[in-house]
Amino acid sequence: MTQAGTSHGLFPSARDEEWMLKALEVAETVRGSTSPNPWVGAVVVGPDGTATSTGATSPPGGPHAEVAALAAAGSAADGATMYVTLEPCAHHGRTPPCVDAIVAAGVARVVVGVVDPDERVSGRGVAKLREAGVDVTVGVASQAVESSLGAYLKHRREGRPWVVLKLAATLDGRIAAPDGSSKWITGPEARADAHRLRAISDAVVVGAATVRADDPALTVRDAPGRDPMRVVLGDPGAVAPGAKVHPALFHEGDLGELLDLLGGRGVLQLLVEGGARVAGEFHRLGLVDQYTIYFAPALMGGDDGLAMFAGPGASSMSAVTRGRIISVRSVGVDLRVDLVPGAGDSLR
Repeated sequence: MTQAGTSHGLFPSARDEEWMLKALEVAETVRGSTSPNPWVGAVVVGPDGTATSTGATSPPGGPHAEVAALAAAGSAADGATMYVTLEPCAHHGRTPPCVDAIVAAGVARVVVGVVDPDERVSGRGVAKLREAGVDVTVGVASQAVESSLGAYLKHRREGRPWVVLKLAATLDGRIAAPDGSSKWITGPEARADAHRLRAISDAVVVGAATVRADDPALTVRDAPGRDPMRVVLGDPGAVAPGAKVHPALFHEGDLGELLDLLGGRGVLQLLVEGGARVAGEFHRLGLVDQYTIYFAPALMGGDDGLAMFAGPGASSMSAVTRGRIISVRSVGVDLRVDLVPGAGDSLR
């Protein structure tokens, strides 16, 4: 008897999920270094049930997670089970197909987190493995893997980056004082965490007004990782030639067109760090995939401070944006809240 998410009548076991979560843990160690390729993790487990090796995707042009794990396993891969977060590729790109390496190594079973929506793969990897006699189980810990690979999966399905809107606010929702001052609302630990978020994003966007007011560099300083592409909304002539943000991509007009442009350039994740006006525009257009808000243990104590979103909001409770809080954690003295919109409609 065969059920969805299994093959050859084998049901995923609790150990399967444990090993897949280990592969996911390995994948997260290279997030931010693989774009436009996905960050993938693989674990090779021998017939005795012990891990023999792990592997993660290298930067573009280097070996994929499966090949790295197989190289580390050597002859121990023969008859083993491989756990991999994303379906192995079956096409020639910058590197040979991973399915060929898996079959050649004698792997007996492959457990896949999610099928790759890339049209060059999209089930072909699973099919080729099965044709070669390899047992394949699909869908183990898929929800966790989908969450981790959300930016990559959206890009391959829609051609646009995953949009993260980041804000730092007082507990009563103010991002600046009436005099315009906003440094520093949150503590150093939260600022370092925000830099880690910047480091795993391929591009960061702010408004020209923010550049004029704060002259931000928008580089990664308080965390390891590469600097994202800088994007400024507005007229290039409105930003001083000596601004730290240069060189940057300037964009005027439709934000949807910007997302299409960035998606075409291989941007998987876009971090929106602009001020209240930019945050309001992305929010009202429904372009935000994840809200990340750092709340400081501070109160502005009035209605004259700058709110998180500029412009008109919901006119009634039936029109408010609902969602699902996916994470709440302390970062130093501050609180980080991550919300994904669209999952709380039942509350309306």
